[in-house]
Amino acid sequence: MTTPSLPKQDAGTSEELPASAGDFVLGGRNVSAGQHIAGLLSAGLLETAGTPRELPRDLFPDADPDLVQQIWNRAAAMGFYAGQVYADPGRRRKELMRLQERYRQAAFEAMGAMVGRSLSLVTAAHPADDGRSRGHEPV
Repeated sequence: MTTPSLPKQDAGTSEELPASAGDFVLGGRNVSAGQHIAGLLSAGLLETAGTPRELPRDLFPDADPDLVQQIWNRAAAMGFYAGQVYADPGRRRKELMRLQERYRQAAFEAMGAMVGRSLSLVTAAHPADDGRSRGHEPV
């Protein structure tokens, strides 16, 4: 992944770059840095555990192995779901909206806001999703 760069300004001009350009580039750099750190953490986790099969037990050596496995299975299910949504977020738009609303109804504002941010970033509504027929009636 290439780290985004700010466009070059002409020498001798005092015009500043638009805030949106700086926001985009700096946000991209943060994402790139976060991915780099995540990769290093993953490498370190495996290097210190020895084998992927040992990771759940390695992280919690004093915990009940059955409980650790249950927690690991739950985390794997959550990660698998997130991966499915990531692969095709547009098809999951209504589902994500429903889950965001459930968070809000339960007063989980931070979690609902996170789902909302994902919705706004990657799942733009298609014009056909607004419920208007535009003269096309179902057969």
